Formats: sequence, structure tokens, C-alpha cells
Amino acid sequence: MKTIELRNNIHNLIDKIDNNNILIRFYELLQKRVDSKDGQFWNRLTEKEQKELLLSETEANDKNNLIDSDELFEKHKKWL
Repeated sequence: MKTIELRNNIHNLIDKIDNNNILIRFYELLQKRVDSKDGQFWNRLTEKEQKELLLSETEANDKNNLIDSDELFEKHKKWL
């Protein structure tokens, strides 16, 4: 994915988030990444943790693993 496309996708994703707490956490995550030295976090992980993180990313990007937000809210509405 090219940088311009990636930035547009991130902006579009942010525009869809209505929860201020999620936006704050997303902002803090990005800010920490910008402020940290390249590879600092990654290098602190064990090889097993790195593999698990890469697998999690792959699974998160698989559309078959996604749940519609309406379905999720309906399923867990008693806790929301």
C-alpha cells in the first residue's frame, strides 16, 4: 500500500470513530510511536512475542474475522 493511500485510509478510519476514548487511545498510540526511536518497542520483544504480534496483525486484517458492529452491540448490549 502506498503512503498516500495508507494515510487516506487512516484518515477515513478515524473519521468513522465516534467514541472519544478510542480516539484518545489511538492518538496516544500514534504519538508514542512518533516520539519513540525506530524499532525500540520491537527490539524489546522476544522472538516469540514478535511472531505472535505479526500473527495477530494478520488475523486482524482478515475480513473473515471481522464482526459487524451492529451484531457486536446487539450481542453485548447488556454490558454497554
